[in-house]
Amino acid sequence: MAEPSSSPQETAVSTTLSPAGADAGCGYAPAVPSGRQTQVEAPEAEITGTWQGAITTNCGIIEVELYGDKAPQTVGSFAHLAEQGYWEDSPCHRLTTQGIYVLQCGDPTGTGRGTPGYTFGIENAPEDGKYPPGTLAMARSQDPNSNGGQFFIVYNDTELPTQGGGYSIFGRVTSGMDIVDRVAEQGVDGGGADGPPAAPISILSVEVTQEKASE
Repeated sequence: MAEPSSSPQETAVSTTLSPAGADAGCGYAPAVPSGRQTQVEAPEAEITGTWQGAITTNCGIIEVELYGDKAPQTVGSFAHLAEQGYWEDSPCHRLTTQGIYVLQCGDPTGTGRGTPGYTFGIENAPEDGKYPPGTLAMARSQDPNSNGGQFFIVYNDTELPTQGGGYSIFGRVTSGMDIVDRVAEQGVDGGGADGPPAAPISILSVEVTQEKASE
């Protein structure tokens, strides 16, 4: 089975509330705006420290902790794209349910081909290739320098190939894993083990804030 990637994958996004979406506790998934602008200038700087993110979806809010000290370039890019509204109304276009267990999001076009117009390399990839539930990591192609805007959330213990450098872990889910689990329980649209989730889930907005140091 193919690992998380930004390889082409056509996806139809429903604007109606499907039975699977209702069972997952999701609201209506917004349509992907036509002519979506996906070209964003690269961030000017990396960021360090611990950051918090709130990924608001039509299925609820997923809160994450971001590892600025371990993956400063990745977290800097994530915060930059959030500030630009890059992911507004973008579908999570891929769910895998066999061998690897991830929900992949972050492509505003919903096709699996979208990029922000810049790329960067791998940071903080596990040497043993193990990605526990709740892991927030970057999706990429076979090119180790192809990280961009697509990311995945792991919902079950997953082991990925270490050849090529692995996949950048830049955070973890701190609240809202039940949302990902409910979507995963509904499976892949049309059956199979790899494809658009049967319960359409879309990112409505992303907000990133820095954790304040305790006084």
